[in-house]
Amino acid sequence: MISERHKRVKSFWLAVVLVVASSSVQAALPLAVPGDGQLPSLANMLEKVNPAVVNIATSARATYRNPLFDDPFFRRFFRVPRNESRRPISSGSGVVVDAERGYIVTNNHVVEGADRIEVGLSDGRTLQAELVGKDPHVDLAVLRVESEHLQDIDFGDSSTLRVGDFVVAIGNPFNLQQTVTSGIVSALGRSGLGIEGYEDFIQTDASINPGNSGGALVDLAGRLIGINTAILAPTGGNVGIGFAIPAGMVQPIMAQLIAHGEVRRGFIGVNVQELVPELAEAFGLAGEDGIIVTRVEVGSPADAAGLKDGDILTRLGSRALEGLSDYDSQTAVLFIGDSVEVEYLRDGQRQATELELSEETQQQIFGRQLDARLDGVQFENFWSPDDPGMSSGVLATDVDPQSKAYAYGLRPGDVVVGLNRKNIRDLTEFRDILKSDNRLLLRIYRNGRFGEIPIR
Repeated sequence: MISERHKRVKSFWLAVVLVVASSSVQAALPLAVPGDGQLPSLANMLEKVNPAVVNIATSARATYRNPLFDDPFFRRFFRVPRNESRRPISSGSGVVVDAERGYIVTNNHVVEGADRIEVGLSDGRTLQAELVGKDPHVDLAVLRVESEHLQDIDFGDSSTLRVGDFVVAIGNPFNLQQTVTSGIVSALGRSGLGIEGYEDFIQTDASINPGNSGGALVDLAGRLIGINTAILAPTGGNVGIGFAIPAGMVQPIMAQLIAHGEVRRGFIGVNVQELVPELAEAFGLAGEDGIIVTRVEVGSPADAAGLKDGDILTRLGSRALEGLSDYDSQTAVLFIGDSVEVEYLRDGQRQATELELSEETQQQIFGRQLDARLDGVQFENFWSPDDPGMSSGVLATDVDPQSKAYAYGLRPGDVVVGLNRKNIRDLTEFRDILKSDNRLLLRIYRNGRFGEIPIR
């Protein structure tokens, strides 16, 4: 009996030892990398890349009124100085992309509202930076510094990324200098998050936290494949879901900002809609991907190229169109003067044409061309009855009842007279304000009354 019990105890402890040993083996690093006998490390790559990632600190003047100004005695007999101070706005990261000319790429939201931008380098230097240009719809900005001995980074090809590829995020989270985290590409082409106007994010589980914004997402060779921009944080902290703007979008927008100080996107002139299964079946296109053209603007580049209502767009330039997110992502990097090939289906036949993108000049526009949040709305300049040659607002001629704008309260017949606390007279002013301020607070005139409509 004792012998049998002894056997059971011995078997139990043997099982425990095996479990612990098994766990230890799984958690341990490999003893060596075949060929060189060294432990695996990213240190060599990071020594080369880290100097290209910088800290960005921004501030703005804050003026407050001294309470002594409210005392008539002091106002009369004393000169009470006005108090000014500087208010920190944000802290983030940036990436040196051209060391010779001093260009740095970061997120627009890192520098939004700042009148002083300081760049901290890995060697301890702090430099004043000027804002070259910004694109709030993609959340990118370009800065420039005057300095020698900068280190830049090489761009990688984000179009070749695959889910499961290893990536490294570098930045300054919580003001901690030069922090490196690693992970994998969790998903590609993420959109519909409502973070930016144009979305085509790389999703990664590499830890991205506040302060990482504008930092680098690199592959294991140290090539820049994305600019870290946002996290999904329902609990307020990192949960392993971060997003980066792909390098394939960063490069052309950066070039526009350097050349023009703004992004001059081209005008196509179509209103499009998702090809849902019900529509695909109605068109006899079961199993086909694409987006449907619901309207072609008369006189637009699309009209000149021969596109018609009901065409199914399947490719725009180099990008296959599986849904609206693909269309948005491609139009984000198409600029005035570009020529782009379009493939489409009409009556079951595959066809192709070429578009010459132009500048928006007509008096009507689809809301989606201004901002993704205005999808489903059509605008035109509203002409003043007192002066037929002068527009005095922007009229919403059509608002889709299923659109976000309709849900927030915009209706056909509303005249937009202000945007983001600024008066607007026409579509040009509407567009110009959106270029510099990504909010969407509409002041509208309806039935003799004014009102405010925020759209998020």
